[in-house]
Amino acid sequence: MTGRLHVHNLPLKRLLPSLRATSALVESPNLAPRQPVSAIRLAQGELQLESVFWGLTPPWLTVLDHAPHCARAETLTSKAMFHEAFQARRCVIPVSGFYVWKALPRHKQPYLVTEVRRAPLLLGALWCRYHTTLTAFTDSTALISVPANACLAPLSDRLPVVIPPHALTTWLDPDSPLETVKTLLTPAPLELLGAFPVSKHVNNPAYQSAACAHPVGPMLQWTVPQEP
Repeated sequence: MTGRLHVHNLPLKRLLPSLRATSALVESPNLAPRQPVSAIRLAQGELQLESVFWGLTPPWLTVLDHAPHCARAETLTSKAMFHEAFQARRCVIPVSGFYVWKALPRHKQPYLVTEVRRAPLLLGALWCRYHTTLTAFTDSTALISVPANACLAPLSDRLPVVIPPHALTTWLDPDSPLETVKTLLTPAPLELLGAFPVSKHVNNPAYQSAACAHPVGPMLQWTVPQEP
């Protein structure tokens, strides 16, 4: 499952013309958990881009290091940590890509997963609110993971769920039937995502160079088998 995001130069207004930004997009070539990240939520019927903390911190959580940055789709309705948020507080995290690490005999090779045409990806997530005073609060989030599709399974067994733009309102609306929402928790279409190896410098979350996303090998992507 991913632990780093690539967020840069996202044409969100072109993708979502009605989006209102209440804060600037948080950009980073190597965004790690326990940092601010931009999320899109539905507020009074309006799509809003806001900054939240990456690591779900419900009010009863006492140790910040225990704040999960990811939630398995299979546990959303059974775990108390995620149950209420999944029912009523869903969001998406817009990214230009996310990193995974392929296990090799002697090391792990980082890969950057992107949309094959480099379009923005909307990653499904949950959010919650923690009040520090009667008027001050912090909102936090966790990505949702699903099994990887057959194309990218050799890199990682789980990947963030990708919410297609046409289903965004259904995903964000707390009044959407939960059974309908659950149908969106599926692996990405085979032809949607590709991945290419990148420098191991990305292993260090302090490394914030654009070189994080430079390919060091060919892209792995789905190709339609040719008939003999």
